[in-house]
Amino acid sequence: MRLSRFFIDAPLSLGEHELPEAQAHYIGRVLRMAEGAALQVFDGSGTEFRGALVEVGKKRVRVQLNESFAGQEESPLRIHLGQGLSRGERMDWAIQKATELGVSEITPIFSERCEVRLKDERADKRLLHWRQVAISACEQCGRSQVPVIHPPVLLADWIKQARADLKLVLHPVAQPLESHAKPASLAFLIGPEGGLTDAEVELSHSAGFLPARLGPRVLRTETAPVVALAVAQQLWGDF
Repeated sequence: MRLSRFFIDAPLSLGEHELPEAQAHYIGRVLRMAEGAALQVFDGSGTEFRGALVEVGKKRVRVQLNESFAGQEESPLRIHLGQGLSRGERMDWAIQKATELGVSEITPIFSERCEVRLKDERADKRLLHWRQVAISACEQCGRSQVPVIHPPVLLADWIKQARADLKLVLHPVAQPLESHAKPASLAFLIGPEGGLTDAEVELSHSAGFLPARLGPRVLRTETAPVVALAVAQQLWGDF
């Protein structure tokens, strides 16, 4: 029987632990799991733990962890996705699927055609939400390490900061991905709804980003990372 699997936002080890408030509320009050229920947990370090609930109260939940083992190995290809900001569920979808496909880091990008405007408190709330999307995707797909979700930045700043063996920007007129030599790390720039402007594409080229094509059809901003990461993992990663 497959055990319920949860991310715990605290360092774990064998023995008894009191769960953080958010996870305790979800396990005890939402799922209504009972004392003695078996479960599997991970803390993002790469190690998985199995154990059982030993206390489920209104204000606290405690778990006894009896077994530890190495979690799912990460892809040998480290991918940093620069994803143009899009509205609502489209951004959630892109982050969820990128996580399932083994991305290492995601940075939301502000660009000229970006229709999303985030400021201060709202930006902080969105970042927490996106991180939770990534955590939920890890719980579902079996990943033991959660990708880093960076705060949104301007496109010009990200392309200057991005470090990778191979840096690519989607463009309809370009060579396919398989024309590039195998990298150990990859930075992928994908535009928002409406795409990148010609000036932004040229700016990325000046920062070392090479044009890459994903077939003859124009992909939506939330579809492009799914296709790009799947192809990259097939060519150079762990598919």
